[in-house]
Amino acid sequence: MKLQINNATSFLASGTIEQYKPQVRAAQQALEEGTCAGNDFLGWLHLPSSITPEFIDEINRTANILRQECDAIVVAGIGGSYLGAKAVISALDDNFTWLKPSDSPRILFAGNNISEDYITELIDYLRGVRFGIINISKSGTTTETAITFRLLKKLCEDQRGKQTAQKVIVAVTDAHRGAARQCADKEGYKTFVIPDNVGGRFSVLTPVGLLPIACAGYDIAQLVKGAADMEHQCDINQQFAENPAAIYAATRNALYAEGKKIEILVNYQPKLHFMSEWWKQLYGESEGKNHKGIFPASVDFSTDLHSMGQWIQDGERTIFETVISVDKANSSLTVPADSENLDGLNFLAGKHIDEVNHKAEQGTRLAHIDGGVPNLQITIPCLDAYNIGQLIYFFEKACGISGLVLGVNPFNQPGVEDYKRNMFALLRKPGYEKESEEIMKRIGE
Repeated sequence: MKLQINNATSFLASGTIEQYKPQVRAAQQALEEGTCAGNDFLGWLHLPSSITPEFIDEINRTANILRQECDAIVVAGIGGSYLGAKAVISALDDNFTWLKPSDSPRILFAGNNISEDYITELIDYLRGVRFGIINISKSGTTTETAITFRLLKKLCEDQRGKQTAQKVIVAVTDAHRGAARQCADKEGYKTFVIPDNVGGRFSVLTPVGLLPIACAGYDIAQLVKGAADMEHQCDINQQFAENPAAIYAATRNALYAEGKKIEILVNYQPKLHFMSEWWKQLYGESEGKNHKGIFPASVDFSTDLHSMGQWIQDGERTIFETVISVDKANSSLTVPADSENLDGLNFLAGKHIDEVNHKAEQGTRLAHIDGGVPNLQITIPCLDAYNIGQLIYFFEKACGISGLVLGVNPFNQPGVEDYKRNMFALLRKPGYEKESEEIMKRIGE
């Protein structure tokens, strides 16, 4: 993986990035020494290098049972409990797998919304299907996931019987406490532990992400190896100029100080759409505190050049872009010649589609820079498990550093609880009687 920031630094005074070196170093030391805010959630920091082959084998053994017993596997989870797995599977998956016969079970995601139509349609689809469930919840009481799991558990037991359901339902949860743990112990489900010191948005390299990814048939050993190699590359002992996480964190904060309040993560591969969704949670939930923080947005190019392209080119200059560039496509396809040439595209005949895509990328980047948008570029050789693992750890490490440089606790999310309190009060959940009275007056009921 390679990080280029030349196009971004041209928008900053000479030496600006280097001026952040002491702050970045202090953030790195606070992470390593566990002296920073949120230091009880630093289990992700050296997680990749601590994962053993035996642990990967255990994950794969469980995944193989589910793959043999199921034609579909529903991952029930919300936020970090599904986005990391969804991002990796989408990045590695054939875009049209769902249209083809396959030896692998279809991986479905639920428990991330409260849409009656969505859940009903999912249940209708699963009727008569050999399906299993991976229930991912530390508490087991998160509303969206708990409702979905309650419905899916009943359907699975009704269709496949209690004995088979016990075999094809797996819980990824707390080691000792919570409703999901109690349910798993009572029913005899296979379980994996969500480490207490790893927050949800940093959990993709725990069983939270590794088990669904393995169920989809992908090489989690290579994913972990890529992350472990990036862990070394981003180590505190690496020189500042050679440490991509340090440079990215410094550059983001420097641009933010210059009024660039929105970062747009750009990809030119549709498979990376959910990587952007994962990245948005990682940075939004980590940095958006104390009325501070860069707003994380994303676009899929060249698709969104025909919608958001105008705003990015000519809109308010409060943005910068970070482009994920993929060197080489995994497929090979060229533009054919056409004797009539009605579309005028014979000048492209014989060229690979990927070459056209790269020229669109280069042309767009130049246009946006000329339009006043700083650009950072992250380049990976190809979309495979190893390189996706590198990308994941790079973003995680840079996020921890960047949040501390910004002056916030990157590992909590106090604002997330506000909507829950209001929702529980409106639903008259036991224990929320006082809040219910107050909120009913506010809304006039």
